[in-house]
Amino acid sequence: MARSLKWLTALTLLALLVLAAGALALQGWVGSDAFRQRMEREASGALDLPVRLDGIEVALWPLPAVALNGVSVQSKPALTLARLEVRPGWLALLRGRLEIATLVLRQVVLPQQAVDAILLSLQKKKRSAPAAYGLQPENNPELKPDDPAAGPSAAPDWLPHRAVLNGVTWVSRKGAGTTVDAEMRLGADRLPDEASLKVVKGHLKGLRSSLQREKDGRWALRIEVGGGTVAGRLAMQHAPSAQGGRTLVLQGQLETRGVEVAALTAPNKPLSGRLEASTTLHSRAATTGGLVDALQTQTRFAVKDAVLHGVDLARAVQTVGLSRGGQTRLDALAGQIHSQGRAAALRNLVASSGALSATGNVAVSSAQALSGRVSVHLGSTVGVPLVVGGTLDAPEVTLTRGALLGAAIGTAVMPGAGTGAGIPLGDRVGEGLKKLFGQ
Repeated sequence: MARSLKWLTALTLLALLVLAAGALALQGWVGSDAFRQRMEREASGALDLPVRLDGIEVALWPLPAVALNGVSVQSKPALTLARLEVRPGWLALLRGRLEIATLVLRQVVLPQQAVDAILLSLQKKKRSAPAAYGLQPENNPELKPDDPAAGPSAAPDWLPHRAVLNGVTWVSRKGAGTTVDAEMRLGADRLPDEASLKVVKGHLKGLRSSLQREKDGRWALRIEVGGGTVAGRLAMQHAPSAQGGRTLVLQGQLETRGVEVAALTAPNKPLSGRLEASTTLHSRAATTGGLVDALQTQTRFAVKDAVLHGVDLARAVQTVGLSRGGQTRLDALAGQIHSQGRAAALRNLVASSGALSATGNVAVSSAQALSGRVSVHLGSTVGVPLVVGGTLDAPEVTLTRGALLGAAIGTAVMPGAGTGAGIPLGDRVGEGLKKLFGQ
């Protein structure tokens, strides 16, 4: 028995020595300049953009992994990664199949312009590749375009079972950076089983969110932000498409409770107050990436202790002219928001503050430009029609052109009192002229 144990120990030590020697040899080969340069050429060819690597190594601790250090995609501006670690699934590897168990990204900078440039380059490369070899789908029945019916279950094998993001910074086109730490685990269908995210720097700093798949296949979402919460459930399923096959459908219901509005728009502060809202969302697209662009939401909201910054509605009514700056404190603010993608429209907007009340509709474009009309009542005055313009950062309200004309005529006929009386009359005349001339 003792002799057998000695032989077993010796064989185990020998196996460990052989494994260590192989790992050291592999590390020396992978870490060589020749291998690094080859990887740079392969990556540059795949992205059609110059790629630079500081080094490549095989890490043995805490788990075996291949790591790329100092990755830089030479777009303008550059996309950089301090370290990218890939940990393979060893059981799959022993069966001759490459499977990524864990992907770790550390200290990444993702400028929006760089992401756009890389995606554009990949699209051009994808379109030119079939033509270069005479592989157009219409001439080759075996070459099929992307099948939207494939869905998440047909996702590529290189998608990791677990992804860890440490210090990943997205930089907007305006140069504002947001840094997050996140972790996600995917199920067998390549959809998230669980995910968590924390914003550690920049816009929405302090936000925490979690996503958990439930037994019925839906996801429970919870977001802590601005001293309040956004919570609800999401569901995604396949549905028949008009072109045949299937498409993805995302649906959900969210409840917002006690969220400070200013925390959502910081550093800008067009509105402050505590938000209470109910939101339904729906999206339909051929791919998971397209779901974001196709996302539509409908929200009923109310804001407690609301303060409208950048606009003094009472002064706008009293001066009968352009209003810039100031603020409006509101006892009540409620309405509906309908959005598609990055554009939104505020409908059935109702606001009141003492003797002041306002109703109207306002649209917010994807570029954060404001447009719409608000009718403001101050005391016993007839509703004054104001045009909303400017941006979320610098909103402006002015009288409509028709109202300006009415105010001028009313002032000329009866100075003082005639101004207020002429405003609504002029606005109605202006609207009538628009309809008459089809504008």
